[in-house]
Amino acid sequence: MLNKIKLWKNQSQSSTLRERIEDIKKLPVPRHVAIIMDGNGRWAKKRALPRIAGHHAGMKVVRKTTKLANELGIEALTLYAFSTENWKRPKNEVEYLMKLPEEFLGTFLPELIEENVQVKMIGYKEQLPSHTLRAIEKAMEDTKNNDGMILNFALNYGSRAEILDAVKRVLNDCQEGIIDMNELNEDSFSSYLMTSELEDPDLLIRTSGEIRLSNFMLWQLAYTEFWFTEVLWPDFAEDHLIKAIEVFQKRQRRFGGV
Repeated sequence: MLNKIKLWKNQSQSSTLRERIEDIKKLPVPRHVAIIMDGNGRWAKKRALPRIAGHHAGMKVVRKTTKLANELGIEALTLYAFSTENWKRPKNEVEYLMKLPEEFLGTFLPELIEENVQVKMIGYKEQLPSHTLRAIEKAMEDTKNNDGMILNFALNYGSRAEILDAVKRVLNDCQEGIIDMNELNEDSFSSYLMTSELEDPDLLIRTSGEIRLSNFMLWQLAYTEFWFTEVLWPDFAEDHLIKAIEVFQKRQRRFGGV
């Protein structure tokens, strides 16, 4: 009897989730969603596990979130996987984090290809271990002809450094006569950023209860809608992404107007 009740509850929840997905698709969805995936370490600590166990659990959530985002018709999903400040973490944790792209893409890449997802990356490649870079570049090469959702990994990424580098390139191009300083505007400056091929995010999600940007897309998030949750990233479920988009769809975006 208990098993029958449990099965009925699961079927009911699944039916409700499916209905919410269909309702979301009737309204405009955010074209670009960015996620700060936070709380892996705390998730592991609560379970008396090493921090790397939290990162491994979080990797599985990336797969589920990517699949649902693609189904919802989101055009780009940017995941903050590793910041330029994360090198300060314990050596064994950093080494494990650098292995995750290999593990994730090694198992999930065929599915990404099949589902027409294109893999991209923003961040500083030069500091990445060769095995990490090989995994990312293989995924980018194997999916370059896909024209569906973009799965964009922010890996060894820091927004302040990105903006400073963009300023230096602008100054150089001005000195070389490539651009006229008086004609520089927000759009032309954005073309010097790592996200030049992407629209600015419509929705930012941050997990684990932290309410800050942590040096993530400081320029690009100027008019982005924010959604924060106490849920730790390894516990982030389909329901949470759906809820974030439902909230987004109820907001009025004025972009400084009335």
